[in-house]
Amino acid sequence: MNKAVIVRAKRSPIGRKDGALKKVKPQDLVAPLLKTCSQDLENRIDDVVLGNIVGPGGNLARLAALTARLPESIPGMTIDRQCSAGLEAIRTACYFIQGGAGQCYLAGGVESTSLSPFKERAQFSPLEMGDPDMGMAAEYVAEHDNISREAQDEYALLSYQRSQESFEQDYFDCEILKRSELPVDECFTKKRPMDRLIRRAKPVFKENGTVTATNSCGINDGACVTTIMEEQMAIELGFTPVLRFVDSCVSGVHPFYPAIAPVPAIKTLLKRNDLAISDIDLFEMNEAFAVKIVACSRELEIPIEKINIRGGALTMGHPYGASGAILVTRLFYEAQRRKDLNYVVAAIGSGGGVGIAVLFEVVNETDIATY
Repeated sequence: MNKAVIVRAKRSPIGRKDGALKKVKPQDLVAPLLKTCSQDLENRIDDVVLGNIVGPGGNLARLAALTARLPESIPGMTIDRQCSAGLEAIRTACYFIQGGAGQCYLAGGVESTSLSPFKERAQFSPLEMGDPDMGMAAEYVAEHDNISREAQDEYALLSYQRSQESFEQDYFDCEILKRSELPVDECFTKKRPMDRLIRRAKPVFKENGTVTATNSCGINDGACVTTIMEEQMAIELGFTPVLRFVDSCVSGVHPFYPAIAPVPAIKTLLKRNDLAISDIDLFEMNEAFAVKIVACSRELEIPIEKINIRGGALTMGHPYGASGAILVTRLFYEAQRRKDLNYVVAAIGSGGGVGIAVLFEVVNETDIATY
């Protein structure tokens, strides 16, 4: 079987909705990343696969590829699996390589919530089942799993601290392709007293609830692209594989509980590959809500020291279609910093109760030397 590896990964700075990137069209937001990630590979790319949720419609991946001046022969495919779309784009490209459909793909996602033409969100489930907003669904998970406001706030503060410390230590610099409008993630342009803000925050979605603005993510603009290649081809062309795709799993849960959708996906994925939680060195899981991370870590018994060690969306925000790809990009660079990693997992849950988990093996020098 062909092996798919990630050899490049870049993202834009993440901007707030109606913030510094509010006038940048989604194709213009992602095009520089496509250009950077395709350097010296323009004539070898089989396709561009991008997640996009609230964009202008049409085949945005094709539009973005042409905007980036990639060869006209590259078709482009746009995926909408709600918040899971960016991660779905990556797993799809990996499966294409495994199946022999192609050898080189650009995969990721982009979102401009600022320019979205949609006045209301999409419907996630039939009305007779109930179709809660994501915030109310987070409240349902908190109630169902008996997760207190204190537990959510404790994780939220930890995530903010991790994100701020990582920013101050320049950990995000390698991930970001700077833009003139915004050289860094917009959340870091002003330091906020999060410990005080978290204590003062009021429930947003339900009277006497536990989900607040400070233990929920923001709505954001951003883009992210990875370069995925067949491993032998990558090495022969002089690229260094960093993450090797092993397997992935998609699961569905009741639409009331999308925050726990990654749980069955991760369980099935690990069981199928004869692995345990203890075998996974790092987890990147989208922080749509703090309750999501608390619920998943409890149910799966994942030590919090292994989850989102550089912080995440609670601080930097959630550009829907790009968020899953940003998780993989974080793992891509963390795998290069540390030499003690073997397996890592990216996971995300999305509206309607869909969860995706993707398992990667960190490629070591011994593996490369065998080619």
